[in-house]
Amino acid sequence: MLHLLGVNLPDKKKVPVALSYFYGIGRPLGEKICHQLSIHPECKLQELTDAQINQLGELLNKMTIEGDLKREIKNRVLHHRQIGTVTGRKFELGLPVRGQRTRTNAETASKLNRRWLAKDYSTMAVRPALEPTLTQRLMPAAMRALNWFKRI
Repeated sequence: MLHLLGVNLPDKKKVPVALSYFYGIGRPLGEKICHQLSIHPECKLQELTDAQINQLGELLNKMTIEGDLKREIKNRVLHHRQIGTVTGRKFELGLPVRGQRTRTNAETASKLNRRWLAKDYSTMAVRPALEPTLTQRLMPAAMRALNWFKRI
């Protein structure tokens, strides 16, 4: 096992496949990295020389991968939530963000967007009492009228 930038890479895998063990690097990007460093895509990780491993480490150091990439994505989501965009509200509600259908088939998005709803990432500022909450804004007019009659 090769330990590179905090990730254990399997020796017996091909280099593009082994590079996909990094968060943010898939097979196509792994193949581009191999082409850039003139490493044959069919070459196994154990066959690399120390110089090639050093070049690979230097190149990966310059890229935004692993924890830096995760932090960047979380900051983007939190920014959308703080400024109150539609995308941020959809993240808050756990709905699909990129224009997918919401009437049915939203289970996958609900599962994936749960990780942004964790307590660590709740950055919604305390709203003044005069501003309605998100559920009140989304509540239909008929329901608001019923609530008004209940108060009288």
